[in-house]
Amino acid sequence: MRDRERQRQRQREKQARSPIQDSIPDPGIMPRAEGRHSTAEPPSSTSTVSYTDEPSQRDDASCLTVQMENTYQLGPTKHFPVVIVNHILKDVLTNYLQEEQYEPEVCRQMTKTISEVIKTQVKDLMIPRYKLIVIVHIGQLNSQSILIGSRCLWDPKSDTFSSYVFRNSSLFALASVYAVYFE
Repeated sequence: MRDRERQRQRQREKQARSPIQDSIPDPGIMPRAEGRHSTAEPPSSTSTVSYTDEPSQRDDASCLTVQMENTYQLGPTKHFPVVIVNHILKDVLTNYLQEEQYEPEVCRQMTKTISEVIKTQVKDLMIPRYKLIVIVHIGQLNSQSILIGSRCLWDPKSDTFSSYVFRNSSLFALASVYAVYFE
């Protein structure tokens, strides 16, 4: 009996739809193998952290699911505050590395910690619709030179970056935050 009521309700809804809506599949309905229909969650956006030295490890607790609806907004209402983020980079690098000596294993862990702290502080600024990428390099300061470059495909009107270089007697650190607007 309930199946007939559901079918009648679907027919009424289908008749009320426009021809354009009929061609768009409903994201909440997914077919099963038996030919029945079940409700499923729409695709979600996740935030993950990856490290180049541990590419296969993934912490499921760090994956947050966020559902967004279309706003048809093509540009940011609030631009990324580069000056404020520069101050955050300077403060974090100075606080963590002021008295540190270069040791490869300690600095390896320190890059992860510093990048997470920077990302958390920048996210606390609550800048809507920007995807953040934080990269930290730490190396030994030993009369050598290094050239670090990066490339990205982005819109110069809305996307930007911020970076800061820190040096003490035994090490250098470069922290970069890339902010890419998510349309």
